[in-house]
Amino acid sequence: MDILIRGAGDLATGIASRLYGAGHRILMTEIGTPLTVRRTVALSRAVYEGKAQVEEMKGVLALDQRSAEEIMDQGDIAVMTDPEMICRKWFRPDVIVDGILAKRNLGTRITDAPFVVGVGPGFTAGQDCNCVVETKRGHTLGNIIWKGSAIPNTGVPGNVGGYTVERLIRASQDGKIEPKVQIGDLVEKGQIVAFTGGVPVYAQMSGIVRGMLQDGANVTRNLKIGDIDARAEVSNCFTISDKARAIGGGVLEAVTGFERMKGAFGIVILAAGSGSRFGGNKLKAVVKGKPLYVHTLDRSAAFGSFPSFIVTGDEEIAGEAEKRDIMPVWNRDPEKGISHSLILGLEKAAAQYPDLRGIMFSVCDQPGLNPSTMQRMFNTACRHPGTIVCAGNGIRTGNPVLWDRKYFSELLELSGDEGGRQVLRRHEDKIRITQADPEELKDIDRREDLSM
Repeated sequence: MDILIRGAGDLATGIASRLYGAGHRILMTEIGTPLTVRRTVALSRAVYEGKAQVEEMKGVLALDQRSAEEIMDQGDIAVMTDPEMICRKWFRPDVIVDGILAKRNLGTRITDAPFVVGVGPGFTAGQDCNCVVETKRGHTLGNIIWKGSAIPNTGVPGNVGGYTVERLIRASQDGKIEPKVQIGDLVEKGQIVAFTGGVPVYAQMSGIVRGMLQDGANVTRNLKIGDIDARAEVSNCFTISDKARAIGGGVLEAVTGFERMKGAFGIVILAAGSGSRFGGNKLKAVVKGKPLYVHTLDRSAAFGSFPSFIVTGDEEIAGEAEKRDIMPVWNRDPEKGISHSLILGLEKAAAQYPDLRGIMFSVCDQPGLNPSTMQRMFNTACRHPGTIVCAGNGIRTGNPVLWDRKYFSELLELSGDEGGRQVLRRHEDKIRITQADPEELKDIDRREDLSM
């Protein structure tokens, strides 16, 4: 797959190593002057050196689309100065990995690519990315988080060789850095290791210099400019760290899961009800600042690798859906009940994409549903073929429902206003429930529900 990694520092390079080893095509973006402490194991070095070799990978600076394509076609990794990821417009990546490690999101959105991975604190699965990978050292390092966020930044560096804050080398003054030692040198506590703004910087511990910013870089007081490792293994200075490999492994696992399910499922939104209990067109009622139906459209737009359809009879809803690449399916007979809408959507999706392994049917009046719940439903369906996956709470099932293709023939025989529950009752042993918060499962049936 084509993968765009935002950032090319040492941890992002560890991620690139795992993905590159799995055969993916990689483009990395950086700022104009990268401040990478562990630059000997970072492809960001290509920005100011033109090329950077890290273990088996070579990163090459690309100045435009043509050169980037040529670099990747030759089997290397293209590195571009492009902090805003403008290149994604022509690269059209299957996956975006935000590996800046800024401890906050600097603009990445869940809709930037069919699958988006946020690395470390600052991201929330289902909000600005499809999943988050944990970066804090410990038992959860490299874990994939499908609901929620990574452990917040503590401001305390991880323990390496029994040291935490002491191992960091920080700028003593604003200005340019002038290193007095090289990466791989042994230093003693109290030794001058650099000057910043003309003011000396002293080592806080003895060990080997594992990282140091490039000579002449502009820094600010107290910025991390270097790193000392008490383990004093020279090879550690020139190889990808255990932490970077663990994080990269988590990203690779998530990406591999996405690769397996890419294009395997469809989404059908049911939005043709008459709203009789509401007393009007409830889908245009404003909930949390926007029309009810827009919540569902925005949620579905987060899954760009899956073909999406909306069954409706409303011109406005159809138009807004098309803006998000969701195909309208016209229902001129809403009085025939929800089963008629379900059949129309199923027939259209199955006809256009006959190889779909399953289809998720989603109602259009659940403003609280989180995309992370939908993502976990797709994960479950991918791992357990032949099942029916429902969002639910405890043993209670609700919407949406993801049907394996083996049930399509039964769904096409439905009638009335009960929908797929008739089929669910026949196959209770095949149901798997993806747990969701009760608020996610609430729908808008009556005007009093708008206060939810």
